[in-house]
Amino acid sequence: MRRRRLPPKRHLTARRLRLGAELRKLREATGMKAREAATLLGADAVQMSQIESGVAGVSAERVRRLAGHYACTDEALIEALIAMATDRTRGWWEEYRGPLPPVFADVAEVEHHATFLREVVITHVPGLLQTADYARAVYTYMVPGLPERELTPRVEHRMERRAVIEGAKPTPYETLIHEFALRIRVADRQASRAQLQQILDKIEQGHATVRIIPTDQDGFAGAGASMMYTGGPLPRLDTGLRDAPTGTAFIDAEPQLAQLRTLFRKVEKATLDPVASRDFIHRLTKEM
Repeated sequence: MRRRRLPPKRHLTARRLRLGAELRKLREATGMKAREAATLLGADAVQMSQIESGVAGVSAERVRRLAGHYACTDEALIEALIAMATDRTRGWWEEYRGPLPPVFADVAEVEHHATFLREVVITHVPGLLQTADYARAVYTYMVPGLPERELTPRVEHRMERRAVIEGAKPTPYETLIHEFALRIRVADRQASRAQLQQILDKIEQGHATVRIIPTDQDGFAGAGASMMYTGGPLPRLDTGLRDAPTGTAFIDAEPQLAQLRTLFRKVEKATLDPVASRDFIHRLTKEM
């Protein structure tokens, strides 16, 4: 008897896409064709394609059966994939699907499920540390003519993202910020001073570990190093995020993740330690 197919997901979220990608990686590691895996699952090639592309959901039973067919014995990985498949969390970010492009909700969802967050920023203060005035100034400048009905939800979304480092169970967050980003006045002097104070407050409250890359640092050629690295339940389920010409790129290939890990460590060597960084921001605040 053929099993009833789970209905296609309404939104192709980054989390669903990642689940499908991981199932595809397991299959490809065995050299098995998609149609062969579909037959073993009692499905057809179309359904298998939908599962691996994130279009269709997949049950915990089927994830475990697929893992068995693929000779995967990594129980921790299997359980992590099952958790992704059965997660029914409807977070605050879902309210922004529709009013904002899907990537806004996808970024927030990835952050929500992360075990840790590491970020490198060169030209702007990290979104997780921005004040509303700073965020508004950035969006206004970057998207000229953006109507208020689209500008306001962008700013509100950015403010709500901070819950991941400020909530009852804050996610460990470390960011490397170039001095250049702190000195740029995206609005006016008052807004810049308030933004610096916001960063200091988050440091004092334990919400962020901040390291500054000073402009007089020799041997730093990382002007294009901006990125976010989010920890998964297992290292192979980590996710990298980088801005691309077509928008935010979500990175899950191990060679690329390894490059991002190396990049973070390399940039970190050019930073002041957290205490010196805090003192640096204090001095800069007085200069404003």
